[in-house]
Amino acid sequence: MGRWLGGQRPGRVGQWLLSRPRGLAWGLAAVSLVAWTAFAAAVWFAWDIRQSLPDRRALSSVGDMAQSTTLYDQADQPVFTIFKEQRIEVPLDKMARTVRDAVVSVEDQRFYAHNGVDLVRIGAAVVANAKSGTRGQGGSTITQQLARMSFLNRRKTYTRKIKEAFAALLIERTYSKDEILALYLNKAYFGDGYHGVEAASLGFFGKHASELDVPEAALIAGLIQSPSAYAPTINREKAIARRNIVLYMMLENKAIDRPTYERARRARVRLENRLRRDEPYGLYFKEAVRRELVDRFGWLRVSEGGLKVFTTIAPELQQQAEAIVERRLAEIEKRRGYRHTPRATIKIDEDVAPAYLQAAVVVLDPRTGAVRAQVGGRNFRESRFNRAVQARRQSGSAFKPIVYAAAIEQGQSPGSLVTNLNDPINTPQGAYVPEDEHSSANSMTLRTALRTSSNRAAVQLLRTVGIPEAVKTAQSLSLGRMPAVPSMALGAGEVTLQSLTAAYGAFAAAGVMHEPYLIRRVEDQDGNVLYATEAKEQRVFSEQTAFLVTSMLADVINSGTGWRARAEGFRLPAAGKTGTTNDYHDVWFVGYTPSTVTGVWMGFDQPREIISNGYAGELADPLWSNVMAVATDGHKPEPFKRPTGVVGVEICRITGKRSVDGCTKVPVESDDGSVEIRSMAYTEYYRRGTEPQGSCEEHEGTNFLERLAGFFGKDNDLKPVSAAEAGLPAATIPRDVPAPPTTTADEDAPPRADEAKAAARSDDGDRDGKARAAEPEKKRGFWGKLFGRRDKDTDKKPTP
Repeated sequence: MGRWLGGQRPGRVGQWLLSRPRGLAWGLAAVSLVAWTAFAAAVWFAWDIRQSLPDRRALSSVGDMAQSTTLYDQADQPVFTIFKEQRIEVPLDKMARTVRDAVVSVEDQRFYAHNGVDLVRIGAAVVANAKSGTRGQGGSTITQQLARMSFLNRRKTYTRKIKEAFAALLIERTYSKDEILALYLNKAYFGDGYHGVEAASLGFFGKHASELDVPEAALIAGLIQSPSAYAPTINREKAIARRNIVLYMMLENKAIDRPTYERARRARVRLENRLRRDEPYGLYFKEAVRRELVDRFGWLRVSEGGLKVFTTIAPELQQQAEAIVERRLAEIEKRRGYRHTPRATIKIDEDVAPAYLQAAVVVLDPRTGAVRAQVGGRNFRESRFNRAVQARRQSGSAFKPIVYAAAIEQGQSPGSLVTNLNDPINTPQGAYVPEDEHSSANSMTLRTALRTSSNRAAVQLLRTVGIPEAVKTAQSLSLGRMPAVPSMALGAGEVTLQSLTAAYGAFAAAGVMHEPYLIRRVEDQDGNVLYATEAKEQRVFSEQTAFLVTSMLADVINSGTGWRARAEGFRLPAAGKTGTTNDYHDVWFVGYTPSTVTGVWMGFDQPREIISNGYAGELADPLWSNVMAVATDGHKPEPFKRPTGVVGVEICRITGKRSVDGCTKVPVESDDGSVEIRSMAYTEYYRRGTEPQGSCEEHEGTNFLERLAGFFGKDNDLKPVSAAEAGLPAATIPRDVPAPPTTTADEDAPPRADEAKAAARSDDGDRDGKARAAEPEKKRGFWGKLFGRRDKDTDKKPTP
């Protein structure tokens, strides 16, 4: 091979290569490998670029962006937001011209001149980066930045820049310049969690983007480069310096003139947040709404779909209820005998349930079930556990009205007697007689038993009703399945505060149970209704039963265990019941007017004694009264209307039979041993046809021969009955507690005169009886003893 193929002899290099055929082969192989590698790299790079570019479908979805879901209150005013990105999308014509000019001047002065890629700016950026040895200058146009926001990441690499440029070219072919600018201004991040110029305007200045002036627009535009560094809420000096740079660039770009520039750079920054990202109240309510929305629509749509959610919350009531809860609990923590650490001195550990005293409140409209306020605890950020709807606790005596309602549905009445209260109940564990600190009487009417919260009467009544029937009644009220044991009557079953409050709402709503709800309807961004709450109601009691239970529960507030509600100043006609569990672990009060029902609970997450002798009447009652005063502010007194089929009959509170004259003058022995003459007659309500037919025999006058025998030495005067047997209000209840307006009324006509007079002597008005008792009993003469009359008083009737 001394010659080349062309006939010429090779040169030195050729000869050297020919003398080393193996090296030549390896060299050719290496060159071929490099060529193929470069080709493969080029193909892969082209494929990568092509894969990263948006297709037609992706380009059409550039305008799809996460938007905040807004929650509205009962008056359709915005109150909360739920978001992944807090954004409020607006069209370009809803953005001030100053905003557009400021952004174009600082981000892309040749925006309207290039086709998506500005080669002049890229060249300047390359030179600047070469001089500095960094990649600080990007040279990206607004369109390229939009491409990065929509399809790419933020890493500063030349590969990404190339992909960005190709994507920008495609965007420019799909959208107009104004459409691109609108998309950019709605997608850009401006710091403090605000995405889009509208959210940033409202969050920083309390204005819509259409209302921004020149210095405000310049400050907003300056945030895009580095939101965390230039946010005015973080560093106002840096924000102003950056604003002034933007103003100068606007001047250079002839977007503003020199006088405007000078005025703007001297303008003060005044911040105002109208988005309330901190949301200082209502977080338990908001979280309950969020959970329901996620269950119904999924988190992605809730956090990014821009839904409009119209709720039932009353913001002022919610805010005040939370403040009242904190104030009342703090007062309890300062009481002598409170042995637990107050909240103010406890260090809160993350993910650990706080050990301080808690409370919960629910306020709803019994006519619809709309929840107006829901307080799940003292501080949502310290504990997200919602005690109003998630905590199931024993309700104590607050459950008793359910048993009484079942008894009345079976035909009993408030005037029916519960007897043999000291008889034990046979259970698998042995004879059972509950403790009863409120009364020692062996019999009493249902009204007296509920007003005094007699445990023995409740258990005996449950035996009469039947445990299965009481369990069924509780289930119809959505309280869950109660334990089939005698102590069920005393609230041994566990319930949530909201479910028990809704159950009491059935009494306020004439026996109709309305399922509580927080969301009225949900709309999409275009106003299309996606969901609307349908009223879920069920008749669980007759109108007559609801009224009769209400009339008894009115006594609880007026002169029973709930009397402190009146002492606290709540005056509207109302009915309700206290509840205290064993060892004072939980205290409840649930009460209502015809238009509002409120339930409150207090206790510890890990059950323990709240305070020694801490009854609900003392702890929960004032909280309920304060919240109800706010919830019913401006309401006129509205009586509970007596339905047709209910009649009033004057009876004796001791025997439960129709009263006679003697029932108005009964000697009663007080706890201190003193004897007073009290009236035992009062008006009781019955279903028509169930009223008692017989008269009170215990207080009827004696016959002539018995009176004659009494004259000759045998005294037939009545022996005094104890205050407990008489069923009178406890002596611990102050007699000067203001009475409310009339709490019941006929549907069609006012009560008869005799009923009205007797009502003044009822449980609600025993103060009259006390006043009459102060008058000394007149001694009877011969004819008075013989004929049962007092001298010179033969024609007088007792003053009712």
